[in-house]
Amino acid sequence: MENSLVQPDDVWILWAFLAGWAAISIYLEQNYKWASKFSGAIIALVGAMILANVGVIPLESPVYDTVWEYVVPLAIPLLLFQANIRKIWSESGRLLMLFFLSAAGTVAGAIIGFFLLKDVVPGLDQVGAMMTGSYIGGGVNFAALSAKFEAPGELVSSAVVADNLMMALYFFILMALPAIGFFTKRFKTPYMDERAEAGGNNSDQTDAASYWGRKEMSLQDIGLAVGTSFGLVAASFFIADWFAELIPAGEDVNILGNVLNGILGDGYLMLTTLTMIAVTLFPRYFEGIRGAQEIGTYLIYIFFVVIGIPASIVLIFQNAPLLLVFVFIVVMSNMIVSFVLGRVFKFSLEEVIVASNANIGGPTTAAAMAIAKGWTKLVVPILLVGTLGYIVGNYIGTGIGVWFSGF
Repeated sequence: MENSLVQPDDVWILWAFLAGWAAISIYLEQNYKWASKFSGAIIALVGAMILANVGVIPLESPVYDTVWEYVVPLAIPLLLFQANIRKIWSESGRLLMLFFLSAAGTVAGAIIGFFLLKDVVPGLDQVGAMMTGSYIGGGVNFAALSAKFEAPGELVSSAVVADNLMMALYFFILMALPAIGFFTKRFKTPYMDERAEAGGNNSDQTDAASYWGRKEMSLQDIGLAVGTSFGLVAASFFIADWFAELIPAGEDVNILGNVLNGILGDGYLMLTTLTMIAVTLFPRYFEGIRGAQEIGTYLIYIFFVVIGIPASIVLIFQNAPLLLVFVFIVVMSNMIVSFVLGRVFKFSLEEVIVASNANIGGPTTAAAMAIAKGWTKLVVPILLVGTLGYIVGNYIGTGIGVWFSGF
């Protein structure tokens, strides 16, 4: 860390890098077709990983902690402004079913991996919780659950490296699948067929640039989006702290008390739940705020940069190579269950790919992949379904963590 070109206490330089590299990743995705195929999220993550591993930026810094503690909580409500439960069910019910089938694969993989490796990997109960949440909604859940279970910094860093390496590899696999005959012969491909019939994207713009085109947005929209997000975060963490003090927890308390304390006293669970309730009760207000998705997505791009930074490939092979085995088991279980059940229930190849992606990487990476592939009709449904993963993944990850901690 101290041998890096940029030092951990170079606050403004590191913030310039985080914000700037996130912006560059978005620019590349929207202006170059090769970058659009990989997605800006992967560029943000891999670029940070490379710079950290060659010693340009430090592996740890208080700046990164600020992103986890403040940027991520602010991004969650902004990305959930469209998470009206009634709307999700009416518009994306079929894809929602596939998302939950894929999530079952994550849970199965976490359980299998835990019982195979729990005696040889210290802290696997915490890692199991983090990876279960992360692979049912993306890196936002990883941040929430690592904070909730107070996982040691070295364990979190090793888990992040294993997660990022496997996630990047899996995204490359998912991007390649539509070109492999084994899959196209066994699944229907309506979105690919429609795009082929339309002649593909013949414009100079990338699909990402077309989707994220300029939209009418006012100062009022920005003020309401950011102000509402701050309000939801403040209220959620205040209520969660109140419940955490009110409901006793510990070794002397029964299981129900510990579970209630873990659910109601968790700031991230309260934040996702309170936002979902507010959006469902006041849909016209939240749907009327323009720009929330853009602001939230940019904040998540900064988060993608940060989760790539601690990814010291040398350290993962030195300190925790078995964590790679664990995340491999979880990801492969998700993939197998997604594609087998997707085939059984006659989902299209494109639906299976984006549903699995939404589990492993979250709605942002799934939408980016759908945009990159030109499957524009899947973008809004997978964003709606994927945002629900923030909520569901946190609850399931919490339950898995509490269960695993008993062994």
